[in-house]
Amino acid sequence: MSDLPQTPTARAPMNRTLTLSVADRERLRSKLVHNIADTSPIVNITIQGDCLEIAPKLPKCSINLLILDPPYNLNKAFNGRTFAKQSVAAYTAWLDQICSILKPLLQSDASIYICGDWFSSASIFTVASSHFHVRNRITWEREKGRGARSNWKNASEDIWFCTYSNTYTFNSQAVKQRRRVLAPYRHPDGSPKDWLQTASGNFRDTFASNLWTDISIPFWSMPENTDHPTQKSEKLIAKLILASSNPGDTVLDPFLGSGTTSVVAKKLHRQFIGIEIDEEYCLLSERRIELADSHLAIQGFAQGIFWERNTTIPQTSN
Repeated sequence: MSDLPQTPTARAPMNRTLTLSVADRERLRSKLVHNIADTSPIVNITIQGDCLEIAPKLPKCSINLLILDPPYNLNKAFNGRTFAKQSVAAYTAWLDQICSILKPLLQSDASIYICGDWFSSASIFTVASSHFHVRNRITWEREKGRGARSNWKNASEDIWFCTYSNTYTFNSQAVKQRRRVLAPYRHPDGSPKDWLQTASGNFRDTFASNLWTDISIPFWSMPENTDHPTQKSEKLIAKLILASSNPGDTVLDPFLGSGTTSVVAKKLHRQFIGIEIDEEYCLLSERRIELADSHLAIQGFAQGIFWERNTTIPQTSN
């Protein structure tokens, strides 16, 4: 198993996937944290290491929001490292170990989101319900994927919403979605009833449900895209952060991957701690965090509203 970055294939001229130069790697390595004892304050950092070893060294009761996106119970390669599919019992025990180590870091009003697929659902519910209050299960649609000849095509993933206690943050107004209205109701005087009439069409701002059909998986033409094989979109993570934290709160992602959680937390004025075992992904995270200073936009989120997938967002003067 090699820890060296994989050699990229040739890119198409319009490919916007973020890659690192040799100079980027040399410059960004100094930003990575390896020893918590040498770091103060312990926020807005990328820690390279195994979260099972790092988490016990982090300050207790310091985290407002935990976004837990561990490897799913599948055979998967991550830049030369592999995660092997296990029995349900073994994966459940592994996930329980992770939650047990992370739990002391959470504040009493913290929220927790645990990502998974259909096969890991039994393990996630078993573990989450033993440590936290399970509030809901979000299902989001994957709009791409391989077909299946002998089974239903996997076109969705889950995110389990949990809280540490019965006291927690949930900003429902911050995660409203703007949906197109095809058959709008009107008041007797002809004015719009609970919808907006614009030059671009008719829209209604709705409360977010636990079924998300507006998420685009990062792909080659999106500047947030990297070569990480299971990268979550900034739009998806933004919904979790806006709903379950407030500006200035601290968000922890112990399986940071290529840095989406840290980047979105920075764009939304939260503090962040990211832990990732692979150096190349840590470096990608730091590069994306740098770019967030000049690229504050989140695809699909504008004017304080989440827009449906493939919607042309009207330009405004504010």
